[in-house]
Amino acid sequence: MFVSTGGIDFDKEKPSILLMHGSGLTHIVWSLHEQFYASQGYNILSVDLPGHGNSEGPSLKSIEEISDWIKSLITALNIPKIIIVGHSQGCLVGIDFAARYANLLSSLVLIAGSYKMPVNQDLIDLAEAGDEKAVLLMMKWGYEGSKAFIGGNPVKKIINSSREIREVLSVDLKACNNYKGGEESLEKINCPTLCIFGDLDKMVPLKVGTNMSALIKNSETKVISNCGHMIIFEKAFEMRQLVKEFILKNKK
Repeated sequence: MFVSTGGIDFDKEKPSILLMHGSGLTHIVWSLHEQFYASQGYNILSVDLPGHGNSEGPSLKSIEEISDWIKSLITALNIPKIIIVGHSQGCLVGIDFAARYANLLSSLVLIAGSYKMPVNQDLIDLAEAGDEKAVLLMMKWGYEGSKAFIGGNPVKKIINSSREIREVLSVDLKACNNYKGGEESLEKINCPTLCIFGDLDKMVPLKVGTNMSALIKNSETKVISNCGHMIIFEKAFEMRQLVKEFILKNKK
């Protein structure tokens, strides 16, 4: 298992933030966030899920399995309560974890996510075949009309082999597609929750996102302008300031 701490040693006396990446990705997507939160006095657990990045083993096949894996991680580290910040698929994990392990969660941040994330069957088929078109299709939906990158799209640099597409991305996409417990889980969330959406998001349209946040007790919603699905890259500085303010406000 690989966990990045933002370059600062773990201190059991500090509150801990777990950063949960999206489908097919790794802790690298949080590169603009890890040290920022660590410098604010938090332990950072920026994970590579099994099979992703520097973590060995097969990819976990369901959202529930990922939640159980997180529980095992924080139990092993003897962390009494954690703050989860999840992006995209990471939101499904955060929602499921909040419902099933409420006693282990102090607050929750959901970035560009919803309680159900159906995946286009054509995308799943391409991913299962290890076809690079799967990544290109994801990037088109994730960024088109919102952001251009000098030097190439970072998602393509992370998911850069047929094996990763077939053995990692496709498993994650099917986990998202198969997760059906989201709406019921929303009703069980009882911790402070922040939902952040991009107004140009095509994967999780703003209306879908705000419909979800309306179902979560004790939640607040922030919308970032001129931003698509990959808020963590596109508007990293604005997003992390919102997260910082929310966590401070709900610090126990």
